[in-house]
Amino acid sequence: MGAAVPRLREKKERGWLRGAPPPRWVRVLPPVLLVVVCGTELASQRPVDIGFLLGVVPSLAVLSYGPLVTAAYGAIVVALLVVPAVQLNHPGNADLLTIVFIAALSVVLSLVRSRRDADLVTVRTVAEAAQLAVLPPLPESVGPVRCVGLYRAAQRETLVGGDFFDVRDGPYGVRAVMGDVQGHGLSAVGTVASLLGAFRESVLDQRDLTSAAGRLDRRLIVDSAQTEHAELFATALLLEFSAIADSVRLTSCGHPHPYLLRGGKAVELVLEPGAPLGLGFFKLSPPHVRTVLLEPGDRLFLGSDGVTESRDATGAFYPLAERLALFAHETPSDLTTRIWEDLLHFCDAVRDDVTMLVLTPRTEHVTG
Repeated sequence: MGAAVPRLREKKERGWLRGAPPPRWVRVLPPVLLVVVCGTELASQRPVDIGFLLGVVPSLAVLSYGPLVTAAYGAIVVALLVVPAVQLNHPGNADLLTIVFIAALSVVLSLVRSRRDADLVTVRTVAEAAQLAVLPPLPESVGPVRCVGLYRAAQRETLVGGDFFDVRDGPYGVRAVMGDVQGHGLSAVGTVASLLGAFRESVLDQRDLTSAAGRLDRRLIVDSAQTEHAELFATALLLEFSAIADSVRLTSCGHPHPYLLRGGKAVELVLEPGAPLGLGFFKLSPPHVRTVLLEPGDRLFLGSDGVTESRDATGAFYPLAERLALFAHETPSDLTTRIWEDLLHFCDAVRDDVTMLVLTPRTEHVTG
């Protein structure tokens, strides 16, 4: 499996009142109400005088039908009330005019709603395309490294927030990055795009991880210089695999430590971090680089602080190492899914962007 990025596997569930299509029961309300009222009136031997309820039918049709269908329901209601062969309630002129007015108003409202929904679909399509351009899906593998990622933005109705990751192959090997910019939601998307662009350039022309991290730091400082008191910063974790993926070099700029999954155990790879990006301290406190030898079957798990700093109702942090060991037998795509589902069960609510990246070096294919 490739990158199981949420925007590709499933759309965020939206409530009916937040722009999602109406549920089936809303669509069947108008015909059901017509049948019930007419059946009750015609089946009763004595007048029950509930024909006035038919005036609600056009208003219900507005919720899920277009103007033509809404107009059809309005015409049916008026016909049932005034045609001698089927009239149910013998309404007076005032009542009939009221129902006609409601039916006509319902048609107008349905037309407005239909056009608004069409505009909303267009806006969402453009927004999703723009966000996918910022953070495109990962391929199934980059060079000798298999990739699976999961992304859940904290802000509703968005696909990209303040977290980011990417894996790229270049002349100096396969490199990966995971980062978290200040804030989350749409306000952070511009910074995410800028940092990802800097990372992709560094893959091509920076010979080592420290220089690559320095490129990201410089990009953020330049962007911050345009705004007074911007206080813009980001954390980042960078990795570089050897040509045959038998080792990985790691460096951290204030980002949570990665985990090495080996033999059913999860080992935290403690790094001596440098200062977060964009604060102007990179040269004073550059990040240290650690090299880790890899064995066949090893996997690397990278997570954002949305995972490591989530708390339950008692204030306890999510036990990531324990859960990784528990789910270590899962495939990479199932692993990220299980961690996400377990995180939701552990916390009352996840209020930060949640990002996970599982990298599997294909060392088992190395010969000689």
